[in-house]
Amino acid sequence: MRQIQFAGVWEMVVVDNGSTDETPATIKAAAANMPAPLTSVLQLKPGVSGGRNAGIAASRGRIIVFTDDDCYVEPDLLTEAVRAFEDEKVGFATGRVDLHDPTDVPITINPSRTPVRFPAKSYLYLERIIGANLAFRRSVLEQIGGFDEFMGPGTSIGGAEDVDLVARASAVGWEGVYRPEMAIRHHHGRKNADVSSLLHVYDEGRGAYVLKYLLRGQIVGFLRGVAAMRWRIGPPWKWSSDQASFVYRVTRGAGKYALARLRRS
Repeated sequence: MRQIQFAGVWEMVVVDNGSTDETPATIKAAAANMPAPLTSVLQLKPGVSGGRNAGIAASRGRIIVFTDDDCYVEPDLLTEAVRAFEDEKVGFATGRVDLHDPTDVPITINPSRTPVRFPAKSYLYLERIIGANLAFRRSVLEQIGGFDEFMGPGTSIGGAEDVDLVARASAVGWEGVYRPEMAIRHHHGRKNADVSSLLHVYDEGRGAYVLKYLLRGQIVGFLRGVAAMRWRIGPPWKWSSDQASFVYRVTRGAGKYALARLRRS
């Protein structure tokens, strides 16, 4: 495996989200061969968002780059991530996500080679943001409060925590970029039989994500989210059973998120 090549000072923070296997020993062994300091954080409460927030709290850098445990980063990832923030208007950046194993289903990837700029206070489409390759200014994460721990794998809303984080940064005035040079490879291992259940989880996340625009008072964003779904499914009198199921899942996701927030209140 090729090591990260970065001319600046950096650190690696690994979050052990309550593992029951050999993860602690693996982290310890990796630390001995790392070209930078490695900090291990134990977060027993299940949930990707809570784990990432714990990692943010343990980190010290001005720029924080996120990836997942089933990804391989390109050696120049950090170099390209830092370049994204040379523009002081940019608060977040995402990059190319290639499929590592060609026998896996081409899902949860973004192989586009075309740069994109996300204006401040714009609606962010879910398909354009993948949390496995995401970077933020630390000051932005502190400003918006980090990941929403009611969302993401390990919670009742199993997705959309990544695009929600980006949307909240955009809402307070930060621009963002998609940089294809900032690349990773996703080794997710999913096959055709896994796709349907995964998309169902993402549909619930979509419902919670769009609802949050409304909860933040961003009526235009909420309507754009609803319009995007309306375009996908068409008029109600033409719905197929699959389209009706999609509406049900999106509505259920919104309801589950609202209920989780009410229970916490």
